[in-house]
Amino acid sequence: MLTALRTPKLLTREVLAGLVVALALIPEAISFSIIAGVDPRVGLFSSFVMAVSIAFLGGRPAMITAATGAIALVIAPVARDYGLDYFIATVILGGVFQVILAILGVAKMMRFIPRSVMVGFVNALAILIFTAQLPHLIGVPWLVYPLVAAGVIVMVLMPRLTKIVPAPLVAIVLLTAVTIVTALNVPTVGDQGELPRSLPELFFPQVPLTWETLQIIAPYALAMALVGLLESLMTAKLVDEITDTHSRKTREAWAQGAANMLSGFFGGMGGCAMIGQTMINVKASGARTRISTFLAGVFLLVLVVGLGDLVSIIPMAALVAVMIMVSVATFDWHSIRPATLKRMPVGETIVMVATVAVVVATHNLAIGVIVGVLAAMIVFTRRVAHFATVERTLDLDAPAPTAFYTVTGELFFASSNDLTTQFEYADDPERIVIDLTGSHVWDASTVAALDSIATKYHRLGKHVVIEGMNEASTRMHGRLAGTLGGGH
Repeated sequence: MLTALRTPKLLTREVLAGLVVALALIPEAISFSIIAGVDPRVGLFSSFVMAVSIAFLGGRPAMITAATGAIALVIAPVARDYGLDYFIATVILGGVFQVILAILGVAKMMRFIPRSVMVGFVNALAILIFTAQLPHLIGVPWLVYPLVAAGVIVMVLMPRLTKIVPAPLVAIVLLTAVTIVTALNVPTVGDQGELPRSLPELFFPQVPLTWETLQIIAPYALAMALVGLLESLMTAKLVDEITDTHSRKTREAWAQGAANMLSGFFGGMGGCAMIGQTMINVKASGARTRISTFLAGVFLLVLVVGLGDLVSIIPMAALVAVMIMVSVATFDWHSIRPATLKRMPVGETIVMVATVAVVVATHNLAIGVIVGVLAAMIVFTRRVAHFATVERTLDLDAPAPTAFYTVTGELFFASSNDLTTQFEYADDPERIVIDLTGSHVWDASTVAALDSIATKYHRLGKHVVIEGMNEASTRMHGRLAGTLGGGH
């Protein structure tokens, strides 16, 4: 960040990136306010407070946090059924939950999200960003279409000429100038909702501090906390990959909570990391530091409160063009190439498609990611379950005729369920040796399966010896054997 402050070229890039993001935030914050069923100022103030506070507190530089559609969808029922005070109380409690979850180490759970879910998440986001623009493209004057096309062309060609000025900013300025000069009658930012004229003020929700209030708002607040953290941490991971840098996920998690609490106390609607705006900032504009995040919030307030009349005449077509370019840049096109699909294991592709399908169907990124992770777990479990093998050899010439069973592979609930069926209980001699040198006992299901095998042999008057277990397996077996009721 200090390098950017000392280098005029880098600083210019960060400042202009912040300006582009602020312009793109305005219509989104207004439309998310409408989704949540609250006044546009609630979404706009929330975006300002969150962007500025995350710039200081957050763990992932250059990531944009503001009011989001995902959060708006989750907590919209509170505003509809109970009013604004309960709605703001939900936002504040959601922030408290996020801080608690951060302290409990929920950010470290991110490593359990497989790459196929990540790719599905990114592709689903690209589709959602694109479909969110459709209302601005359907049932509008025909002039909107050439304007959007012109905006896209500017953003494709502009980076080839110069990267000093972000292409989206050029597109917005050019299209606004064209609509003013030619007096085109097309939808503008002002049509989305009235912009506030005053600065945000401290706001304390007037709700009774009772158990009943908590019962109303806690489920929504917890859902908001989980969706917000999931989306923010996934976005942070994505920015890490794009910029080849590392970010502090636990710090980002509690910072999201703090930002939501601050947002609530200033009458804002709460939010999380915004993938679309972050992509504008990091990919389209090339920003890399906290300066762009901070200035996005500052510019947003200046534009809305000070230059509201100017901002309200920006044609929606310009912002739609920016978001279409963002969705194209966000989508992982490599993941759907026939060559990639041919090389990828079928299970991985199914996980990615399941993640995309659920996110697009529910418009909820958290549900999609959870379904994707569950699908990935099932695919992994099925794959690993076939790794356990049992080989039987007989030594009938020994003083006591013996059946040797050599078990190899990982023994856990999926693979050990078949274990009991691979022994010749009736045909085996009186002594049985089960050799586990080449395997590992992972869970209680396996111990129960071994108990069950031993019990079946005992019923037939035969003696079982289990040998070759490694230290961890011996501990697990010693602690649980005979206590699980396996076949007793």
